[in-house]
Amino acid sequence: MNQEFVIATRESRLALWQAEHVQTLLQARGLDVRLLGMTTRGDQILDRTLSKVGGKGLFVKELETALEDGRAQLAVHSLKDVPMELPEGFVLASVLEREDPRDALVSPAYGHLAALPQGACVGTSSLRRVTQLKNLRPDLRIEPLRGNLDTRLRKLDEGQYDAIVLAAAGLKRLGLEGRITQHFEVDEMLPCAGQGALGIEIRAGQAPLTAHLEALAHRPTWLATAAERAVSRELGGSCSMPLAAHAVWAADGRLTIAVALGHPDAPERPLLRAGALAPVADLQAAEALGIAAAASLRELGAAEYLKDV
Repeated sequence: MNQEFVIATRESRLALWQAEHVQTLLQARGLDVRLLGMTTRGDQILDRTLSKVGGKGLFVKELETALEDGRAQLAVHSLKDVPMELPEGFVLASVLEREDPRDALVSPAYGHLAALPQGACVGTSSLRRVTQLKNLRPDLRIEPLRGNLDTRLRKLDEGQYDAIVLAAAGLKRLGLEGRITQHFEVDEMLPCAGQGALGIEIRAGQAPLTAHLEALAHRPTWLATAAERAVSRELGGSCSMPLAAHAVWAADGRLTIAVALGHPDAPERPLLRAGALAPVADLQAAEALGIAAAASLRELGAAEYLKDV
C-alpha cells in the first residue's frame, strides 16, 4: 500500500485552492494525498493588524505543529506569509511557479487610483501598501482591512471602503480577476518578498517526499524569491517593516532586484529605493544579491527608518 501524505492547510477558500493545487500535482506523480484543514491564530484575530499581534507567522504556526506531531507531512503556504527564518528542523522544500506578483486595486465605483476622490477611504492592513499608497496619494485615508479574501471583498461591497488593495494572484486563482479595477505595475507599487508564489514546508530529513516536491519546483521563481527573502532577512523583516522586494530575470539571464522601504511611523515620508543586478545560478548567489540590495538601503538611511521597529 502506498504511503498517504497529508497536506496541512488553512481553511480559507484561497488556502484550500492552493493546497488542492499541490495535491493534484502530487497525485499526478502517483502519490496518495489528502488535506487537513486547520484554523490558525492569524485567521482568528481580525480586530488588530498583524504587526500588532505577532506577524504573518501566525498563519503558519499551527500548520507547523501538525507537521511536528505527524498529523501532516507538508504544508502549503503563500510564500509571502512564510517567516524568513523557519524553526529548527523545518525546511522550505519547494517553491512553485509564481502567479501575477502585482498588487491590485478593487473598487465598485472607481476604475483607477487617480480617480478616487480626495480623502477617499482605502482598505489595507499591509504597512508596505500603506507607505506606497501614501507616496502615490498623500490625501487618502487608509483604514485597516483584515480577514480572508472573501471577507475583504464583502466589506468593500458593504460600503465600508471606497477601494481596497489585494494581491492580484489570489483574485486570479479564485476566478475573481474580473473584480480587479487596476493592476499596479511594479514600478508604482513594489510587491513584498515572495508575493504570488507558493511555498511548501516540510520537516527536514524526508528524502522521498523531498524528491517529489523538488520535482514540482520552478527554479527561476525559487531563485528570485530567495533573493527577495534575503533582503527582508538581512534587515530583520517583519510585518512591522514596510519593506518591498521584487526580483525579475533580465534578458541576459541575470537577476535584477528592486527594493523599497517606507517609514513605519510616518508613511508620508519618501520611500527609500534601491536595486542590484548579478548573475545568479544557485540559492547562495540569489541570497547574496538580496544582501547587496539590503546594503544599498542601509546606505540610503534604512537604519533611521527602522530604528523603532
